[in-house]
Formats: sequence, C-alpha cells, structure tokens
Amino acid sequence: MDVSQLPFNLLIGLELANPDSGFLVSLPHHLQYTNHLGTVHGSALLAVAEAASGAFVVQNFSHVAGVVPVVRKLEAKFRRPASGAVSARCVGNAEEVARWLNELAKRGRVLAAIAVEVVDASGGVVMSATVEWFIALNKERRNPDE
Repeated sequence: MDVSQLPFNLLIGLELANPDSGFLVSLPHHLQYTNHLGTVHGSALLAVAEAASGAFVVQNFSHVAGVVPVVRKLEAKFRRPASGAVSARCVGNAEEVARWLNELAKRGRVLAAIAVEVVDASGGVVMSATVEWFIALNKERRNPDE
C-alpha cells in the first residue's frame, strides 16, 4: 500500500519522500498549507506525522497477511514554527519491530507506538510525535484458542 494514494492524502497533496533521504513522506512548500502567521499549519504537520507512521507500518507489517492497522492515539509536541516543505521520518528500531511482530503472532493484536519527527525546509525538527497504532489480524487469521 502506498499511503500517498489514500483519498485524504491525495486531497492534501502528500508525497512519498525520496527513499534515500531518510524521510518517508512530505508536503511541498505551498501557500495552502499555511496558517494566519504564514507558517505551516499545525494540522498539516499532524497529517504528515500520521502518514509517515502509516508508511512505517506498511514497511514493517505488509508481509503479514490479514493485518488491519488503525490509529488509536496521536500525541505531538510543536517545537517551533515550520516554513517551506515539511518531511517526516520515523524513529524506530529493529528490536522494537521484532517485539511487535512477535506479539501480533502470539496474541493476534498489538499496540505499536511509533515515534515521528517532522522537519521543515531548514532541516530543523519542528514537531515530534508518537502515533499509537492498534494492529490486529483479521478474524480469519487469529488463533482459535483466544
């Protein structure tokens, strides 16, 4: 799945980032993303963070058949005003992902809290967030002993 092709992300113009950049998604510099101060609107930053976490979920769970991910919670800290294009990266590690996959296999569901950083055109972190995903196997894939 390509998160940039989801209807809402198409509406706002979200793009997949260059894979070599270390980022997952971005929004280009455009007036439509600004607020009354001329900086990038907080809602645009939140959308980028959520989409990056979704791309992270796709990268790490798409090989598991029957996975159904849903955002449960998003917490964010706005660090400074953002200007220009914004991009997001996830700060996860292989051990954490392995633990999530193991729990999903054992229990048929897992809560995965994914750390995200949103960076603006200057290269500085403008927002940090944690997006918690509830990830479950569809009923046909679950362990009958539950």
